[in-house]
Amino acid sequence: MLQIGEKFPEFELTATVSTEKDEAKAFKTITGDTYGGKWKLYFFWPKDFTFVCPTEIAAFGKLNTDFLDRDCQILGASTDNEYVHAAWRTHHADLKDLPFPMISDIKRDLSGQLGILDEKAGVAQRATFLVDPDNIIRFIYVTDLSVGRNPQEVLRVLDALQTDELCPCNWQKGETTLS
Repeated sequence: MLQIGEKFPEFELTATVSTEKDEAKAFKTITGDTYGGKWKLYFFWPKDFTFVCPTEIAAFGKLNTDFLDRDCQILGASTDNEYVHAAWRTHHADLKDLPFPMISDIKRDLSGQLGILDEKAGVAQRATFLVDPDNIIRFIYVTDLSVGRNPQEVLRVLDALQTDELCPCNWQKGETTLS
């Protein structure tokens, strides 16, 4: 697995960005430079049409404005293709209006480069990466395939990283940092 301080891999993948029936509006090519100069939150889930995944995808969606307020673009991804993402968004009430792209890593290239491909299950692990504007990995969070993440904690860590200061345990935005 790539580590903190390493460069996030370059990529060019198709993402589902809406539930439009027009492919030109429903899908978009996303590269590592698409959101240049911004923080990026990449989070991977194992499979579409499962039970745990939509709970955390929807939770990240609810925090989208909070991440954007911090100049951070959310990008979700799995090894499903863009048409499966579109079908899932169309048929799952909590995913219909997702405000961020759902990237298709169907060839498993990006998850392989990141070192998060679960070889046994053949899917991406439940992994989260916060990447700074220079595309350097600053935070990694991986849980068992059966355990959902806490998006609020990812937001808290982003706040801490953006201070560029020492932040104690359980530090929250607005609190005093360590000197």
